[in-house]
Formats: sequence, structure tokens, C-alpha cells
Amino acid sequence: MAAIALAARAYQQSFQTHPNTTLALTGGSLNALGDGVAQATQRMTFSRSEEHEDPPAYDTIRTFRFFCFGFGMSPLIGRWNHFLEYRFPLRSLTSTNPGKVSFSALTKRVVCDQIVAAPIGLGLFLTSMGLMEGRSPQQIKQKFTDLYTTAIITNWQVWPIAQFVNFRFMPLAYRVPFQSTCGVFWTLYLSIINSKEDKKQDRVEEMRKTLDS
Repeated sequence: MAAIALAARAYQQSFQTHPNTTLALTGGSLNALGDGVAQATQRMTFSRSEEHEDPPAYDTIRTFRFFCFGFGMSPLIGRWNHFLEYRFPLRSLTSTNPGKVSFSALTKRVVCDQIVAAPIGLGLFLTSMGLMEGRSPQQIKQKFTDLYTTAIITNWQVWPIAQFVNFRFMPLAYRVPFQSTCGVFWTLYLSIINSKEDKKQDRVEEMRKTLDS
């Protein structure tokens, strides 16, 4: 418990002095962790085939891409949380019961987050991953066609509950770390579906090159 309290105090001090850097490093590290868990999961569930006798080697560049995405996105998420905090205050100073939490405001926060931020965030993920992987515009467009609808529906099935907890109980400084911690499992999901799509596109590209030659 003492170690947790010390880490929380260090994080709070870092956030107060360098909020964007703190959020970027925290989000990037947890995103990288999510991809690391995804790769370990894929290796454990790897089935031997005629084409592959051994599980694929750990892809450190892939993990670094996830770190970069989390590093860039987390300060933006922090600003978004700040906007929601003051656009939909949970407690009204003019209310006869100022300590009461407004369920209506809490719901508006979650709905706004899921309708605005979630679709944009998923779009940025697919685009940035495609660019960092060196995919062509046509391949990035194919990622959207194959993955976007399924992923956003899955997002809406799991994230509203997490965000209700986040917006209700987490102080503003800890919302991105809480979201990123829950997001380890979401990153695992995104990493796996993105990896499968990459392998699919690579097979198509190899077939195209073979036919052209």
C-alpha cells in the first residue's frame, strides 16, 4: 500500500507540473503493455501449420507503434476529459443539495464521449497504424472497410460502463490513466484485429506481386 501511495503521489506531482508529458508517457506505456499482452496471447494460441513451424517472433516495432499512438492520443484525451468536466458538471453550486451528483450530467458525459470521441479515436487509430506500417491509402481504406464497423460496435458494448465509473469516481488527473488501464484489454483487442488485417493485406499483396511477375 505504501508503494502505491508513493507512486500516486509521484504521479500527481508530475501531472501538476507537466500534465501533457505525464499523460503521454502513461498512455503510451499502457498502450505498449496492451500490445505486449496481445502478442503473448497470439503466441500462446499459435497453431502450427505447414507454412509456419514456429510461432512468430516478438515484434518490438509493432509495440513501439502502439506506444507512439498512446503517446500522441493521451494528451488529447486529457483535454477532452477537461472539456467534459466543465461542460457537464456533476454537482451544481446553485442546487439546494450541492453535494448530490447529477445522473443526467453523468449520462451526458458518457453519451457525448461515445458518440463523439469514440468514433474519432477509432478512426485515428486505424489511420495512424496504417501510416506507421507504411500502408497505401487503398490499404488504409480497406482497414476501415473490414474493421471499423465491428470495432465501434464492440466499443459501444464495453466502454460505456467503464466510462460511467471513470467520470463518476476518478479525479480529473487520473481519468486518462484509468482509461488507459482499462484500455489494456481494449488495446489487446485492437492489436489482434489489426494484426489479422495486416496479415490478410500482406497475403493479398504477395499474390498480386506473384501474378504481376
